[in-house]
Amino acid sequence: MAKTAWIERNERKKRTVAKFAAKRAEMKANGDYAGLAGLPRDASPTRVVNRCSVTGRRRAFYRKFGVSRLTLRELAHAGMIPGMTKASW
Repeated sequence: MAKTAWIERNERKKRTVAKFAAKRAEMKANGDYAGLAGLPRDASPTRVVNRCSVTGRRRAFYRKFGVSRLTLRELAHAGMIPGMTKASW
């Protein structure tokens, strides 16, 4: 499980991105790159990290399910993901 501080930091980044989204889009359309540089660093959407909704893990994240590979495997074995079964041949 990821530390709570990392998860909270990522949530704060998401709020900052949402707050400055319109302003960033306007500045980019006008070509005001000096103004963009003046905005907070965390206002850039690339600073937000995809994290597992269950554990907070950032690596091996599956966008389709919103969880990491480890959590996906556990949920699949428990039958929590419809249509997903363990492969056997």
